[in-house]
Amino acid sequence: MSFDKQQNQQTNRQIKLASRPNGEPTADNFDMATSDIPTPKDNEMLLRTVYLSLDPYMRGRMSDAKSYADPLEVGDVIMGGTVAQVVESNIDNFSVGDLVVSNSGWQDYSVSDGEGVLKLDKNMSNPSYGLGVLGMPGFTGYMGLTDIGKPQKGETLVVAAATGPVGATVGQVGNQYGLRTVGVAGGKEKCDFAVNELGFDICIDHKADDFTEQLKAACPDGIDIYYENVGGKVFDAVMPLLNDHARIPVCGLVSQYNATDLPDGKDRLGMLMGLILSQRLTVRGFIIFEEYGDHFPEFLETMSKWVESGEVKTKEHIIDGLDNAPDAFVSMLNGDNFGKTVIKVSDVK
Repeated sequence: MSFDKQQNQQTNRQIKLASRPNGEPTADNFDMATSDIPTPKDNEMLLRTVYLSLDPYMRGRMSDAKSYADPLEVGDVIMGGTVAQVVESNIDNFSVGDLVVSNSGWQDYSVSDGEGVLKLDKNMSNPSYGLGVLGMPGFTGYMGLTDIGKPQKGETLVVAAATGPVGATVGQVGNQYGLRTVGVAGGKEKCDFAVNELGFDICIDHKADDFTEQLKAACPDGIDIYYENVGGKVFDAVMPLLNDHARIPVCGLVSQYNATDLPDGKDRLGMLMGLILSQRLTVRGFIIFEEYGDHFPEFLETMSKWVESGEVKTKEHIIDGLDNAPDAFVSMLNGDNFGKTVIKVSDVK
C-alpha cells in the first residue's frame, strides 16, 4: 500500500481519504494527490511537516459513525498531529525556523493561523517527542491516570498496550506514585521491554493461551486501576479481578476500531453494569484536550523533567517517508508497531 515518491519540492504531497474503510483500511481508501504549496495570508504562517504522528483515533474519523468529533469527508486530507517547521510567517509570535506542534495532517505543507499551535524548544534533541511522551499521547496517559485513576501508593494498576505511547506513560507515572504496575503487551520482546526498560513490575503477553490465568496470578490483591485503551479480550480478563471502588479511565478501544459488527459470544453488558453497581466502579471516558487542555503546561513541565532525568523513558517506531503512512497506519492498528509510531516526512533545517 505505497505510493510513488514525489521528488519535486515545488509541490505539496497530500494523502486523502479516497473512500471509507469497511473493516481494516486498504490501499483503495487512500489517495496520493499533489497541489501547489500554499501561500500564507495576513496573520497566517506556512508550515513544513517534519514528523507526522499516527494514532489509533484516526481510524474512527475515517468512518461516518456518530462520535465525539465530526468525521473526515471523502476527499479530505487525512488528519494527524505533526511537528512542523515555520517556513514563512505573518504572525508576530512565530518566526521562520520555529519548530511547532500542529495538526497539519498527512501532507508536506499546511497553512495555519496559529490557533492550537504550540512552540517547541528549538534545541530539543528529539523534536518527535512532541508527538509522543511530551505530546498528546503522554498527556492522555498522565491526566487519565492522575485525575481519573486517582492513584494511591500500594494499589495495583493494569495497563493494556503497555509499550505504546499512552500505556508506557501510564505505567511509568504509576511507578512515580508507588503503584504495583502490571502491563499487558503482545509478544515476549514487548513484555521484556516493559519490565526491563519501562520499569513495570510484570508484563503479560495477551497472545498467551493462558493469558487470563496469568493476569489473575499477577494481581493477587485484585485490580484497583485499569487504564483502558484496548478493550476486547483484555477487558474480559480484567473484569472479574476489579476491586471495590476500582477506577477505569477510558481513552480508546483500539481492538474495536476495525469491527463491522458486534463480536460473537454472550452479551456481557448486563454483567458489567452489575459490577459497576455492586462494586461502585468509576468508569469514565475522556477526550484529552476537551477535558484537560488547560492542564497541558503543568503536564509538560512535570513530564519534561522526568524525561530529562531518565525517570520516564520512551520508545519510538519511526518510519521514513510520507508515502509509507498508509501501510504504517494499518500495521499500527494491528499492533505490529513497537513504541510510538511516527512518520519522518522531512529534515529540520
